Amino acid sequence: MSTGAGGRGDGGGWHIPAGTLGDGDWRLDLGPKRAGWEFSGLRVLWLEPGESRTFGTDDRETIVLPLSGSCEVEHGGTRWELAGRGDVFDGPTDFVYLPRDAVATVRSRQGGRFAFPSAVARRALPARYVSAADVPVELRGADSCSRQVNNFCTPESFDADRLIACEVLTPAGNWSSYPPHKHDEQRPGETELEEIYYFEVAAGPAGPGAGYQRVYGTPRRPADLLAEVRSGDVVIIPHGWHGPAMAAPGYDLYYLNVMAGPGPERAWLICDDPAHAWVRRTWGVADIDPRLPMTPTGRGRLL
Repeated sequence: MSTGAGGRGDGGGWHIPAGTLGDGDWRLDLGPKRAGWEFSGLRVLWLEPGESRTFGTDDRETIVLPLSGSCEVEHGGTRWELAGRGDVFDGPTDFVYLPRDAVATVRSRQGGRFAFPSAVARRALPARYVSAADVPVELRGADSCSRQVNNFCTPESFDADRLIACEVLTPAGNWSSYPPHKHDEQRPGETELEEIYYFEVAAGPAGPGAGYQRVYGTPRRPADLLAEVRSGDVVIIPHGWHGPAMAAPGYDLYYLNVMAGPGPERAWLICDDPAHAWVRRTWGVADIDPRLPMTPTGRGRLL
């Protein structure tokens, strides 16, 4: 797996601000070639009320995931209605899985924003609809490391060829993606996975908020990134320890994780940074943040 364009030892090019990788109707169009690697991809589409978009999946299995709003997905004579959600902090959404080499149309009567996580696939699996009620929700960590994980396309919850994807919601002031960990080697206990973080940050009374993402490397494969992230920003991680993702006080943080790799087994196996792995062992005696899970009526915000 490539380390990406430019030999990014200083993290240069790994943080992609919102609006810098658009292509036509796509607000974000990040394919494997543009990321400088082989498997993981993400598109984001904004539709105005009544608009539609027809697209091909090419060699990538793809999920249609509402970020805000509802839509209709049509493929191969089948039509699915996605109820969607008000925004990413409203809990899980329903979604549609599309196989590689498919053509589909997305329409939205009220308009909305839609993510298309993808991975280069070997097999063409059946197209499927999954309801929001069937998405497993996990409360991970404890205390100030508490976060919510919507495991809509993880190996244990959904059958795909290579694609692994989930949503992480972190209450204001908490850290997630912690302890720092990596998954850049194919070996016992670890799988080689390219990873995309797509961020959204809850707005505050005076306007948009921000969070922070840390990535650092090993002596053999250096990296050094500490990025302020805002809604629509992306961080790509071809290698290295990543974490924490930090939610600033007053601003809930959301990110969509998209992963895929070359291994024969679709598995998400991580290796914690040995210097910080002890933190995970403390969670057994601490409570989950009471602001979780996030719902439309209890969204985790500080009052």
